[in-house]
Amino acid sequence: MNKNLFATALTYPAPSANYRGESEENRMVMQKVTDGRFEFPIISPEAMRNALREMLAGYGLPCNRKRLHNEEQLAVKFLEYPDAKKFADDFFFGYLLALDKKGKKSLAEAKNKDHPYKRDSVLRMNLAKGLSPYRHDTILTQSPVNVDSPWKNAATSALLHRETAVIAYQYPFALNLNDVFTGPGLDEENRKKWLAALLCAIAEMSGVAGNHARSLFQMAPASIVIRLTERLVPGYDSYGFKVDDKGNVTLPEIVDGITNGDYPGEEFYLGGTLVKQMGNDDKKGLEEKGVHLLRMADKALAAVSLEVTEIDFLQHPE
Repeated sequence: MNKNLFATALTYPAPSANYRGESEENRMVMQKVTDGRFEFPIISPEAMRNALREMLAGYGLPCNRKRLHNEEQLAVKFLEYPDAKKFADDFFFGYLLALDKKGKKSLAEAKNKDHPYKRDSVLRMNLAKGLSPYRHDTILTQSPVNVDSPWKNAATSALLHRETAVIAYQYPFALNLNDVFTGPGLDEENRKKWLAALLCAIAEMSGVAGNHARSLFQMAPASIVIRLTERLVPGYDSYGFKVDDKGNVTLPEIVDGITNGDYPGEEFYLGGTLVKQMGNDDKKGLEEKGVHLLRMADKALAAVSLEVTEIDFLQHPE
C-alpha cells in the first residue's frame, strides 16, 4: 500500500504536572520549549512511545522490551535480540544495537550474520506541545517525615514546589504504510492486526510521562485530524489546532484549505470535539468536499483502521 498516514491529535485539557526535568532543590520543573515569545509545556515522543509499547504488550502482542521500575536508574530489559519479524515493538518502534566486535559475533551466533543491527521506527512522532503557554502556576504540597517507622525518608518534613499547568497537548504522528505492509517477515494478516492494535492504542493512550500518582492525565485524542495520502508530507501545519475566543477547538488552515480546494477532501478524517463544535455551514461544506466527519476521535481512527487493515478495532477488541 503506497500511502502515508499523517495525523495530529489534541488531548483534553486537564491539570498537569507531568514530564518533569531535573528538580531544583524542592522545585519540580516541567519541561518546556520556547515558541515565539512564550514557553510551552512539552511531553517527549519517547514517553508516548513507551506508553504505546506497554499498551501493545497489554493487548497481548509479542513485545521484546519492558521497563524495569525497581531500579536505581532508568532501565529496560530485552527478552532477546531485537527482531522485527517476531516482536511488535521492534517492528513499529525500531531499535539500535551498539555492539563491539565481540557483541557482533554473539549476535551472528544467536541470529545470523545478516541480522540487522538497527531498524528505523515505522511510527514517526514529534513532541507533544501545550496548546497554550505556561503561566508560571505552581502548587505547594508537603511530604511528611516518617516517624517510628522501619525506614526513614528524611530528617524533616519537606515542602514540595510543583510547576503545574491546566492545558491540552497536541502531537503529530505519521506512518508509512508501505513500510508496514511490505518487506520480509510477517504475513499480511499479522501486519494488519498489529497496525489495528497500534491505532487502537493511540485512540486510548494513557500512562504517559510519569507522575501518575498526582496527575491523572490522558493522552488519548479529544480531537484528531488524519490524512491518508500518497504524498510524502502532510502539507499543513502539524501543530495546527487552535482555540478561538469562545473556547471552541478549530483547525483553520485545514478547513480553509479543503474549502478552497487546496487539499483533496476525501483524504481527510476529522474527529472528536473539533467536529462537535463545528458550525453547520462548515460541516456541510466539508462533507460536500468528501471529508469524513466523526463525532468521536476514536471512531475516526477506527475508520482509518478499517480503510487500511479491514479491521474496525472498536468491533475487534482483541
